[in-house]
Amino acid sequence: MLTRINLTGVDQKKIPTVLPRPAPAVENPESIVQEIITDVRVNGDRALRGYAEKFDGGAPATFLVPSEEFVEAEKNCSEELVKALQHAASRIRDFHENQMRKNTVHKLEGITVRTIHQPVQRAGCYVPGGRAAYPSTLLMTAIPALVAGVDDVCVCAPPNEKGKVDSATLVAAKIAGVEKVFMVGGAQAIAAMAYGTESIQGVDVIVGPGNIYVATAKKLVAGDVGIAAAFAGPSEIVVIADQDTNPKFAAIDLIVQAEHGPGGIAWLISWSEDAINSVLAEVEKFVKASPRVEDIEATFSNGGYAILVEDAKQAMEVANLVAPEHLQIMSSNPDTCLQWVRNAGAVFVGQLTPASVGDYVAGPSHVLPTDGTARFANALTVDDFIKDIHIVDMDQKGFNGVAETITTIAEAERLDAHAQSIRMRLEEQE
Repeated sequence: MLTRINLTGVDQKKIPTVLPRPAPAVENPESIVQEIITDVRVNGDRALRGYAEKFDGGAPATFLVPSEEFVEAEKNCSEELVKALQHAASRIRDFHENQMRKNTVHKLEGITVRTIHQPVQRAGCYVPGGRAAYPSTLLMTAIPALVAGVDDVCVCAPPNEKGKVDSATLVAAKIAGVEKVFMVGGAQAIAAMAYGTESIQGVDVIVGPGNIYVATAKKLVAGDVGIAAAFAGPSEIVVIADQDTNPKFAAIDLIVQAEHGPGGIAWLISWSEDAINSVLAEVEKFVKASPRVEDIEATFSNGGYAILVEDAKQAMEVANLVAPEHLQIMSSNPDTCLQWVRNAGAVFVGQLTPASVGDYVAGPSHVLPTDGTARFANALTVDDFIKDIHIVDMDQKGFNGVAETITTIAEAERLDAHAQSIRMRLEEQE
């Protein structure tokens, strides 16, 4: 199931060269995606209808989901599911409200700088669908945007096998407070939100996870529209275990992320060969019994590894090189590993904290950096929807105190007008 790699005795400097990275799920996705983006940008709704007929089996009469389908969706969902989504939404909202920063004022020698935090006006959330429904992703993307104060939040989601946006996703939209849901998926949805069509108004920021085509589309439109720094692509997990780890827990948690399908990674790292053997035995049992065996096996075949290391420190060195979306520390003394955490989207500690807690109810968004971008990026937050605007005000004392500094630097840069703008004011004083 998982390919074994033994790193004991390997020089630390050589480890980056021997660690595997999964092969690309698609060769040269940029050219494919760029063609879709250009088509949507030029042809708008006509292009969206063409892709709907090609990929979804037919185009809807209107891309905007009508209000009556929201009413019908609630009837299709059990009371237990609605309550669960409401509970999750409450926890997510509470966390993000606590993350909001206050405006600040900085004063120094006659210069006052106020920093105000203004939300973008429009945000687009991509919610995957088709293969499975992800109402939790709607909550995890839309709620931070609304908490940030975004005026207009829309959602794009592909249709399910019945040709509709999944009922649970529509119920989640209502719970979150989203009124606009468009039945558009794939790279074409990202293009539509970035540049606008007759049906979909262009947005200022696009967020949300997706497959390689969706993630690539976000990279290609970045700059024309705001995109979170993280590459939110196929799911990833690294589980760190030792001889005291419950092998069933570690095994099922590897499968939790692998069942999302191909393109991701699932790594088991341990300094105990017995632990690896026990976990892999349980993995095999779970995979055979899983209804998503094909998705799991596809992930494991390309991105599944069991790594034997010398100790906890080397385990963390490997984990930091991988920079996984989810890092699960299930060893008997997790604090030892925690001190060396440098690169991870989110970290889950102990036997009772699987990554699925973060997927639904912990509070932080489950939209996390993948493909190594956890080296420089973090989970989606309210800050992804907010701009810092600095308002500068200076009195006479402040102006006089910095005038010479400004003119000296401006002259060194040969920017005469910059220097002159100061001198003119000095002369006016005289």
